[in-house]
Amino acid sequence: MTEVTDADVDALYETLDREAEQGGYHLNPDEEFTKNLIRGMLINEDRFGYWACPCRLASGTKEADLDIICPCDYRDQDLVEYGACYCALYVSKEVVEGKKKVGSIPERRPSPSERKKKKKEAAVNLSALPFPVYRCTVCGYLCARESPPLECPICKVGQERFQRFM
Repeated sequence: MTEVTDADVDALYETLDREAEQGGYHLNPDEEFTKNLIRGMLINEDRFGYWACPCRLASGTKEADLDIICPCDYRDQDLVEYGACYCALYVSKEVVEGKKKVGSIPERRPSPSERKKKKKEAAVNLSALPFPVYRCTVCGYLCARESPPLECPICKVGQERFQRFM
């Protein structure tokens, strides 16, 4: 296991902060707290090969954990409802401005059996469409094309975060 250095954490903090602001998001203003979360993401990247949410138990199988790779699929809904994502890495503008405090955020990730059931229910015969439609599971971006883009043009997550939608 590779040791995560303060320089690694600082570099990723700067990148995430810049990308968050460009995308209309905000990192938690508590820099020490935020850097500890980033350290956890980097440790998970070393362990599993991807940024599994540091506040959830990852399975170690990327396909099973796609919904909890940062930014997770639940971030936006948590921000709207609670002002922060589950681990509070991302927060709303009201939190950044001190108008709202971050409290406890309930886990909205379905159980493994519920996720399996939803995946089966989503498998619909869509062969009549001229192109498949893909949806980014993080931001909801939709595109109709032969395959999903390599990177979401909105939130910048990779192709593996797209699901066939229609």
